[in-house]
Amino acid sequence: MHTRHRVLTTLGCALTAVLATTAWSVPPPATEVRVHDGVVRGAAHDGYRTFEGIPYAAPPVGRLRWAPPRPAAPWPGVRDATRPASACPQPAGEVPGGSTDEDCLHLNVTTPDGAGPDRPRPVIVWLHGGGLTTGAGSSYDAHRMATRGDVVVVTVDYRLGALGFLAHAGLPGSGTFGLADQQAALRWVRAEIGAFGGDARNVTLAGESAGGYSVCAQLASPAAAGLFDRAIIESGPCAGSPDRPFAPSSVTLSTARATGAALAAKVGCGEARDTTACLRRVSVPRLLAAQDTDQQPAHDTPLLPADPGVAITADRFHHVPVLIGNNHDEGNGWAAGIIQAGNPVTPETWPDVVSAFFPTPGQAKAIVHEYPVHHSDGGPVFGAVIGDANFACPTARTDTALRAAQVPTWRYEFADEHAPPLTPGTPPFPLGAPHASELPYLFDLGGRPRDMTAAQHRLADTMIDYWTHFAGTADPNSPASPKWPRNTVLSLAPDRVTPTRTAELRHHCAFWGAHR
Repeated sequence: MHTRHRVLTTLGCALTAVLATTAWSVPPPATEVRVHDGVVRGAAHDGYRTFEGIPYAAPPVGRLRWAPPRPAAPWPGVRDATRPASACPQPAGEVPGGSTDEDCLHLNVTTPDGAGPDRPRPVIVWLHGGGLTTGAGSSYDAHRMATRGDVVVVTVDYRLGALGFLAHAGLPGSGTFGLADQQAALRWVRAEIGAFGGDARNVTLAGESAGGYSVCAQLASPAAAGLFDRAIIESGPCAGSPDRPFAPSSVTLSTARATGAALAAKVGCGEARDTTACLRRVSVPRLLAAQDTDQQPAHDTPLLPADPGVAITADRFHHVPVLIGNNHDEGNGWAAGIIQAGNPVTPETWPDVVSAFFPTPGQAKAIVHEYPVHHSDGGPVFGAVIGDANFACPTARTDTALRAAQVPTWRYEFADEHAPPLTPGTPPFPLGAPHASELPYLFDLGGRPRDMTAAQHRLADTMIDYWTHFAGTADPNSPASPKWPRNTVLSLAPDRVTPTRTAELRHHCAFWGAHR
């Protein structure tokens, strides 16, 4: 079961191939912008422009594999920016067929008509999820956010898997190459986004799942000082830990180095005189086949001196306004997948299922008592355990720590119990609002809008209003949206956007606080 769990963890974090297939039609009219490295030709659409595949750093190939990102080289003539560039290397999943192209440090810009150097718009830089193993910025069509919210949106590709997070003694940047890529993209935004109509002095860093946790890491990274002005964290609580494996977390540098040594041995470089040189000669497919399913950045490093949750609790982080939240039924997708993989959850099997995921002595018995399974409710109960332990309660702890540091903070819970499904097929029980189900309300995933009711479309508009007004002013409240009071949790559901007190969320957080 544990092997299945690790596979399902990554599959649940990824958006799957359903989200990434974009149907290209007749190319829209072209539009050109000059940046420091040359001219890019993007595409003009109805009310907005897009520029895709812009390099923000040099290709991390050859001796630059497992090296901090270097500046991109200028290009002659006009660079075509009307199609996405290659995703960073990853197994098949969200990116059909996967990718083995290491020349992947690119970003995509969506800018509303009317934005220009004389009228710059707030900027949202989006970091995709996918367990730090899969995902692509091009999966997120941001035109609705850009046009309705009147903001410039930048989506970023960064190194993933072992290529992004390998740690090895004597290798500068060990365990944090993917995070360093994100910082390089932020520096590019500060320097270049003005040419696209963005306000380089008003940048919000946002992300979901592993992307949200990356935002946490950047809040805690001294090297990210001054690179962004606000933060949005969706379902990536900063208080994640390795013993809660459904949510992203960091590991110590020593743990990361042990993982790196195991990888080196697996690909035949364990006994090499120069391990790093040997690893740089290994093919991408072989590295992908050998890497762990789960990837975590390393702390105790120059880029990430402390675990993000520890840093925030200790008030050692960048004080910028934060919008943070989770989904009401975060764990249901994983619970459904585990059940469909042949692991039924019944009153009889429940103690063994819990023990497989919470092996600490005595903990499983306490969880079974706190979350009893009765007859046919095993799936939702298992989902509640995953969601509460990995997302809802760590999000609440992060929110508490941010407020204790006097950081302006707004917390939400996405609660559409009929959210459009992200994957095909019929689940073994209704999923409600599972992990990543808020994303179609903000983006057209894979360039295709989801089927929504009129009430869901109104909720999508309201969420975009909150997110973009926060990006512009550090406060999500605007005359167009229901009031979001401070020190409450805003429940987001169709035609039911209401502030609640944390005690009303019923996520058993007192229990999890006692069983950390």
